Amino acid sequence: MKQTAGILLAGGQSRRFGSPKAFADYQGQPFYQYSLQALQPFCEEIVVVTRPEFLEKLPNEIHLTMDLEKYAGMGPLAGILSGMEAVEAERYAVLPCDMPFMEEQVIGRLLNKHQGDVSAVTVEGKRHPLVSVWQAAAKPAIRQALNEGNRRVMHAQARLGGQWIEGGLLTEQPELVFKNVNTPCELERR
Repeated sequence: MKQTAGILLAGGQSRRFGSPKAFADYQGQPFYQYSLQALQPFCEEIVVVTRPEFLEKLPNEIHLTMDLEKYAGMGPLAGILSGMEAVEAERYAVLPCDMPFMEEQVIGRLLNKHQGDVSAVTVEGKRHPLVSVWQAAAKPAIRQALNEGNRRVMHAQARLGGQWIEGGLLTEQPELVFKNVNTPCELERR
C-alpha cells in the first residue's frame, strides 16, 4: 500500500470559465499541469478524476479515472471518493485543477501539518476545502454523506472533525497561490 497518493480533481463543469478549466492555458501549460507538478514530489501515485469527454484530452501516461458510477456527477466530494477507490493509500493529497499559481512547497508543508482524518486550507477566513489531505479512514464518512445526498465537501470535513490550516503558514503569497481561477479575465488581472 502506498503512503501518499495524489488526487487531482479535473471534472468540473467550468460554467463561469466558458471552457474546461483543466485545459485552460497559463504561460504555455494547461492548468491541470500546475496541480500535477505540485503533487508529484510528495505522492507515490497520482490519479486524475475527470469526465468521460476529457479522457482523450489527457496524456496516456497519467492515471485517469472517472466518478464511481453510483456517484457520477455529484461534484468534488464524489471525485475525492472516486480517487480514493482508484488508488490504495494511507492518505491522499487533493488539489483542484483550477489553481495555476499553486506551489510545490505548499503540498509538502500541508502534509507535514496534517493531523486527524482530514486537513484543509483557509486564507483569512476564506476556506479552500479542495486543497486538502484525507486519511483512507475517511472513506466511510464520505460515502455516507454522498448516500444521504450531501455533496458538500465542507460538510464531510466537519463530520470528520477536520482541521483548517492557515494558508499563510504554507506560503508567503496565500492570496495568489490559493486563487481558484473561475473566469479568463482573472488570469489577465494577475
